[in-house]
Amino acid sequence: MASTVTDRPGYGQLLRTPGAWTFLLSGFAARQPFAMLTIGIVLLVQHTTGSYGSAGAVAAVTGVSMALFAPQTGKLADRFGQRAVLLPGVLAHGASVSVLTALALAGAPLWALFVAAVPTGASVPQVGPMVRARWAALLGATPEREASPLMATAAAFESVTDEFTFVIGPVLATALCTGVHPAAGLITEAALTLIGGLLFATQHRTQPAVRDTASDASRPRASALAVPGVRVLAVAFLGIGAVFGGMQVSLTAFAEEIGRPGANGLLYGVFAAGNMLAGIACGAIAWKSGPRRRLIVGYAALTLTASGLWAVHSVPLLAGLGLLVGLSIAPALISGYTLVDALVPASARTEAFTWLTGSVALGQAAAVTVAGRLADAHGASTGFVVPLVGTVLALITLVGLRSRLVPAAPGRTVARGVGHRKPVTVD
Repeated sequence: MASTVTDRPGYGQLLRTPGAWTFLLSGFAARQPFAMLTIGIVLLVQHTTGSYGSAGAVAAVTGVSMALFAPQTGKLADRFGQRAVLLPGVLAHGASVSVLTALALAGAPLWALFVAAVPTGASVPQVGPMVRARWAALLGATPEREASPLMATAAAFESVTDEFTFVIGPVLATALCTGVHPAAGLITEAALTLIGGLLFATQHRTQPAVRDTASDASRPRASALAVPGVRVLAVAFLGIGAVFGGMQVSLTAFAEEIGRPGANGLLYGVFAAGNMLAGIACGAIAWKSGPRRRLIVGYAALTLTASGLWAVHSVPLLAGLGLLVGLSIAPALISGYTLVDALVPASARTEAFTWLTGSVALGQAAAVTVAGRLADAHGASTGFVVPLVGTVLALITLVGLRSRLVPAAPGRTVARGVGHRKPVTVD
């Protein structure tokens, strides 16, 4: 049976949730640099080495490092609190970015950039998942209450916020790197991470409650990845990362190829704007279909729109098709994050969100590397094949394993140490 929501409150009521604004503003500032990091690395390293392949490889190391360490950050935040993780994290990230920037400008060998990229990625603060966890703490289901219908609106709002940062971040980083200095994008990213992260960390009243580690010491702590549905979503989100990474490198290479490097920020901004607009619409619609069905339909649309990118050779057409690709991403992202709230109990929710964020980063890292090498060897248009391949593989995974994306109700164990729930049908 499909779940029907006909009277879901909108954004106005969501933003009137007590305590929301205390973490929304600082959270927006803290997550803004995330959208600047990959493109900042690509532009700086490409400037110093002359190779998109090398630039993509360094950015890929950063993405892989983030993907590996992000879930551990989420697990620590669930156990010890967000503030305890954020404070040292933002300091480490600022220092790591500074080292990477200095090495690139000094003409250091590629292996040295790889080494510096590891702590740069590992220390990226997971502000987006932490904000989502705060919404879940305010609105999600607990033993004392049912989940608020505002949870779906919150998931859409967070997608809009994420994509708004991806409208601003790449454009800002590109403008700084091309108009001020090749290192200006990364320097700004480090400064914003430090300032925004510290401000967000001070908002401790709205952070999810920390579990009593003494009373839980005898209980095994399973990873959120032990939930089958989270594993399926993590694989699916690799495809979304492939779109982000493939678009960033390929659009940059395309703009350089036609002699209009400044068009890169505009093209990527249009792509991200499509995502943001779709996110706004998803939060405003009273859906009659469940998140699992919306996830599959959204991914099918994403695959279809990405299939034509490689054949487009003009700025207006590429901008138009990029807009359609962006419009298709938000439904998939929002549906995936909405499913997490139903699949995973509160005690492991931040970790679950970081697995998805880490998967996006890992897919982005792989796409940046492959698309960069394809662009170097065969031209910018071949790099656009990467988003298509990534989305096709992810769609096949979703369709084949869709039965594992069934949320659960109290009564049945879905993963030892994670929760006890019975499956329910949500299509």
